[in-house]
Amino acid sequence: MQRREFNKMLMLGAAAGLALPTLGRASASAGNAYDVPRFGNVHLLHTTDIHGQLNPIHYREPSVNIGIHAARNRPPHLVGEALLSQFGIAAGSREAHAFTYLDFVGGAEHFGKVGGFAHLATLVKRLKANRPGALLLDGGDLWQGSATALWSRGQDMVDASKLLGVDVMTGHWEFTLGADRVTEIIENDLAGQMDFVAHNVSDADFGDPVFEGHTLREINGVPVAIIGQAFPYTPIANPGYLTSGWTFGIQERELQRKIESVRADGAEVVVLLSHNGADVDLKLASRVVGLDAILGGHTHDGIPKAIEVENAGGMTLVTNAGSNGKFVGVLDFDVRDKKIRGWEYRLLPVFSDLLPADHDMSALIASSRAPYEEQLSEVLGTTDGLLYRRGNFNGSFDQVIVDALMTELDADIALSPGFRWGTTLLPGDTITMEDLMAQVAITYPATTLAERSGAEIKAILEDVADNLFNPDPYYQQGGDMVRVGGLKYSIDPMADAGKRINDMELGGKPLTPGGRYRVAGWASMDPNADGEPIWDVCARYLRSQQTLPPVTPNQPVIKGISDNKGISAA
Repeated sequence: MQRREFNKMLMLGAAAGLALPTLGRASASAGNAYDVPRFGNVHLLHTTDIHGQLNPIHYREPSVNIGIHAARNRPPHLVGEALLSQFGIAAGSREAHAFTYLDFVGGAEHFGKVGGFAHLATLVKRLKANRPGALLLDGGDLWQGSATALWSRGQDMVDASKLLGVDVMTGHWEFTLGADRVTEIIENDLAGQMDFVAHNVSDADFGDPVFEGHTLREINGVPVAIIGQAFPYTPIANPGYLTSGWTFGIQERELQRKIESVRADGAEVVVLLSHNGADVDLKLASRVVGLDAILGGHTHDGIPKAIEVENAGGMTLVTNAGSNGKFVGVLDFDVRDKKIRGWEYRLLPVFSDLLPADHDMSALIASSRAPYEEQLSEVLGTTDGLLYRRGNFNGSFDQVIVDALMTELDADIALSPGFRWGTTLLPGDTITMEDLMAQVAITYPATTLAERSGAEIKAILEDVADNLFNPDPYYQQGGDMVRVGGLKYSIDPMADAGKRINDMELGGKPLTPGGRYRVAGWASMDPNADGEPIWDVCARYLRSQQTLPPVTPNQPVIKGISDNKGISAA
């Protein structure tokens, strides 16, 4: 009997009144999972990194999320049992399934899918009804990540987020639609309804701000400033030509001046809506004074509790609300006599089966998808194994992409970007064009094939490794390690820059610095790249395979670290 059939039998048993084993322990409290008591008088709801996902999905959390130096064995660099222990989450519970990879397939089949804007809308309405004046903030990566978001140039997500009631947002992957399209949306679609804020984006010629740096809102008589921090490394992580003429950066000093300015204008609560990534936010919170909270995004970390960071001015709360519409953060402040007297924070997993679909949002989603349904529903194949992406190194869906590149382009080695977005498929699921596009839907999809030396390949891997494992968070520019097909190697995260990658082998033979190798890739930063789009290459590969056997990701040998709670022991 297959695992899926076994779990279905468990469900039938539960319906007949039989007790479920470990996975059922949280079921009794599921009905009131979203009855979050109101606290205080200032209420902020937070979503981030939704990546174009309008419908419910599965999303597996990482089993490898390595923290080094100051980040070692501290949130967000905890996985599996270590995370459960840190935050007091019961094994086998709904929360354990939401926050970890543990027994993911069994949990997914038992607890169902997560997210979906129709279900998210129901939850947001409930929370706002119990929290008069609450603001809904989105941390960016909202308009990208799905086929429909790509094909509609972000319009489906813009329309859905307006209906959801997003009040303030910042950005990152939004900018890959191009500066003109971003400007068009802000001026024509968001005006008067949603503020797009980013204090750290300026005109390269004169230094003028491209966007409003903050918005000042009043919640139950309390002035609240929301400062926007767009992804600081956008022109490096994504093609610079898409935002030509704009400069980005962390801009710590400018942020400090902005905080002082909004305080002078009467703000009693100051929050940074950030797309820095968790480690950058933690460092920033320790150095900048006057922020009450950082509501963070970019690294897709579901951190169950807010982290208190001390600084010269007192304390700043740092949060990160996961991705794909899987979580909603709820931050309440009790503000009296112009001072914060207390706070409470909850990160709520959005289980679709527990939240009825909102009728208006369902209708909007159906309407926005209607022109594309035939393309979306094309079946490319079936998977016998779990397909996922998230983690510091190759995921199984990443492995499918590099296998497709090597097979279809006749390459020795394939390199695929360490993107963190991308949904999860369970064993036995069909793979549709929509599922594929959830991994590859970008505005610069061209595939490449080039002859590179062994020395060049090592330099590429070293550069990305330093981006991921640099001991200074301000030099970590986002994303995970480049996914590698064909090539075996070892990595020492604790080594100095340029010395982390070793033991490179191809076909059981050492990769030589002077050797020449055919290397395939995609997501080229070159504006003149004209190779076949990655989705066409992968779709052709999947059609030829028909049924994918369980995929074992090509993982490097990790050296130089021990007792690290960011690596699964399994």
